[in-house]
Amino acid sequence: MNVLLLNGSPHEHGCTYTALCEVASALEAEGIHGEIMHIGQGPVRGCIGCGGCARTHRCVFEDDPVNAALEKMGSCEGLVIGSPVHYASAGGSITSFLDRMFYAGSGQMRGKVGAAVVSARRAGTTAALDQLNKYFYIAGMPIAPSQYWAMVHGNSPAEVRQDEEGLQIMRTLGRNMAYMIRAFALAREHGLLPPAPEAEKKRTNFIR
Repeated sequence: MNVLLLNGSPHEHGCTYTALCEVASALEAEGIHGEIMHIGQGPVRGCIGCGGCARTHRCVFEDDPVNAALEKMGSCEGLVIGSPVHYASAGGSITSFLDRMFYAGSGQMRGKVGAAVVSARRAGTTAALDQLNKYFYIAGMPIAPSQYWAMVHGNSPAEVRQDEEGLQIMRTLGRNMAYMIRAFALAREHGLLPPAPEAEKKRTNFIR
């Protein structure tokens, strides 16, 4: 069993990475492999609404790691999104990344377990978490809980490691995600499958 952990920070081994490592270590302790994938410091295109992904379930742009993440999700049972807090929201690069990743591949992520974690020096964390969790809602992904909002505080990895409550929240999140993944796998083994979506997806427009 595998979980992909997306590091949406421009700093590969910064505060967000420190939080994700704590989640990954808890997953590994429960027998689930966690792979941390850094989205990099290069430019990440926003979605242009071209609709090309509807045919291939891949984004038409190949010059950043969005499709690589989609490929990894094919063999994963869970996804953790990590982001720094920029102006009380997730970072711009990870937002553009997720817009395209979920628009192109939400069908293959349905039913897999999701979780978001954020890091901040001080504030804006709950707004950023709310933004990130909406990707899971719209893709039909159950969200793993913890004991408090999934955030760490600090201006450097060393400071984050002093946030004992934040690190405990990360470990609890990892253990809860592992439990959910195993529980869903056991349910599938016994023939209990997720509810199928209705045959026709309704789209209501309010302007006539």
